[in-house]
Amino acid sequence: MRRQLPARRDQRGVALLLVLWACTLLAILLGGYAALARTEGLQARYQFAQTQAHYAAEAGIMRAFYGLQDSVIQHRWIGDGRVYTFRYDNATIKVSAISEGGKVDLNSATPEVLQGLFQAAGMQSAQAQALAGKVVEWRGPSLVPAEASARSAAYTAAGLDYGPRNGPFVSIEELQLVLGMTPELYRAVAPDVTIWSGNATPDTSTAPPLALAAIPGMTPQQMSAIQAARLQNANDPSMALNSGTTHSIQSEATLADGTRAVLRATMRVQAGQASTQPYAVLRWQEGDAE
Repeated sequence: MRRQLPARRDQRGVALLLVLWACTLLAILLGGYAALARTEGLQARYQFAQTQAHYAAEAGIMRAFYGLQDSVIQHRWIGDGRVYTFRYDNATIKVSAISEGGKVDLNSATPEVLQGLFQAAGMQSAQAQALAGKVVEWRGPSLVPAEASARSAAYTAAGLDYGPRNGPFVSIEELQLVLGMTPELYRAVAPDVTIWSGNATPDTSTAPPLALAAIPGMTPQQMSAIQAARLQNANDPSMALNSGTTHSIQSEATLADGTRAVLRATMRVQAGQASTQPYAVLRWQEGDAE
């Protein structure tokens, strides 16, 4: 019996070691599960907050649309870029709207207006004139095959594998494809261009600064006078009558914990029967990027 005691002690030691290893492994597994559960909980709360902010921003879009069409003129919102702030479901919402009529229309603006826009954004006169010509070429139909070939040849020479559309712009982003357009210039002019106004010249009552400067003959003194008049008449209900029927709306919703969502939509009033949806969404963007 005495000779077997060391063997039993060894067996007990091994068993104790196994138990310790099992406890250690169990602790690691439980710790990993707790960390995973905590991470998933944080993700769920983040997603819930993001969803809440998103729908609050959507509420801001709809509030702006109906505010721009309010039947009571004194309550109607003005689409000149001013910010309207209100609270909705524990979120602070900041909304602004700009009438598309005040922007430079890529499909209908005169070459002079396009040149003025590019110059206002920092291009030299000759370069701005050449780029305006490329925009007109892009949107204009090619009447003869030789003309279409000549237009495409310039793009091929620049190393591009496409040529002009030879038809109207179908999106604002398409302006980036025009030969001579740079990323920096596009970022500068994108907020001030449209394809939905049909105007040859921007409407001075709602035009943003670059579009206002693009109007032929517009002087710095005239711009200052127009902007001063806007400030003086900032709450003049008659301005709401000139806001048009198509607007670009930006809605930013911020929750109490700092969660934020930004939506941008271009919407047009649809006249028709009562059963017709009152608006058409022409463009929809999510996030801060233009």
